[in-house]
Amino acid sequence: MSAHVFGQIDEAPVFEVTIASSAGASAKILTWGAVVRDLVVPASNGLQQVVLGLNTLDDYLAYSPSFGAVPGRFANRIANGRFVLDGVAYQLERKPGQKHTLHGGPHGFGHRIWKLGAYDGSSVELTLESPDGDSGFPGALTATCVYRLVEPATLRVELSAVSDRPTVVNLTQHSYFNLDGSPDILDHEVALFADFYTPADAELIPTGEIRAVAGTPYDFRSPRPVRNPSGTPYDTNFVAALQPDAEGLAQIAAVRSPRNGLTMSLFSTEPGVQFYDAAPLNCPAPGLNGQHYGAHAGLALEPQAFPDSPNRRHFTDCVLRPDDEYLHVSEFRFA
Repeated sequence: MSAHVFGQIDEAPVFEVTIASSAGASAKILTWGAVVRDLVVPASNGLQQVVLGLNTLDDYLAYSPSFGAVPGRFANRIANGRFVLDGVAYQLERKPGQKHTLHGGPHGFGHRIWKLGAYDGSSVELTLESPDGDSGFPGALTATCVYRLVEPATLRVELSAVSDRPTVVNLTQHSYFNLDGSPDILDHEVALFADFYTPADAELIPTGEIRAVAGTPYDFRSPRPVRNPSGTPYDTNFVAALQPDAEGLAQIAAVRSPRNGLTMSLFSTEPGVQFYDAAPLNCPAPGLNGQHYGAHAGLALEPQAFPDSPNRRHFTDCVLRPDDEYLHVSEFRFA
């Protein structure tokens, strides 16, 4: 376990904390954006780096498409940056030139310095205070993110939040995974334990329909490569077919590299998962070990409430009230 200053923003330090398991897994966590900057796990051919990351804080500030971050206050999209809660309409911040709010807006949680809390050899706690009216969201909210490396090679993510007024919350973990270091993940085999998905329009806003995956390019109920003859790009929310265990965790996805046999199983409490194949990715900054991150360099599996839920009553309930606590637990299990 170690912690050091990774960089500064307006003289405020950004720390990097390294946590590890006795089996050899390790993760580097930044207080900026609660980012997982690096994750290494044991594989058949030795230790394997499995996430995309950057080398400097300046590169993250300039170029990162949410690499490893915890977006918020509402991950994914809210149509037109607007929603109504308890009869009151709220207008959210949007990135200049964009019609919709994505990942909480241009000053979302993935672009903030979180406060470093308790940490030890295998875990680290981060907190963020979001004031009432922050980016247009109501309520003063406190968010907490705990990363744990559970033996032998599981990254456990515990996200929680409380608010002093009714608000909407949807936090997730946004790492881009590549299990074998290949230039792209098109040959990675993906399984999604989902019978349904939420179709979206050309601007990636859900239409409101919940459609069966059967007979569509979105059918990943049996493992298959990301590459497909239809050429369909994936930035899509899938409805998890939850069969939770005693802790409320259910398997919602699995990924396997045919190159080295490494697998990642995603277990979560969340009702949906956004599968993103990073087709448009072209990062100008060098990645870890000097790699260039081009199209399909990694894939994201983001456990979440459904996108645009604040505007879709039949979607997931993402309202957090003062007497309640938002809780989200996900585990990325490598074998």
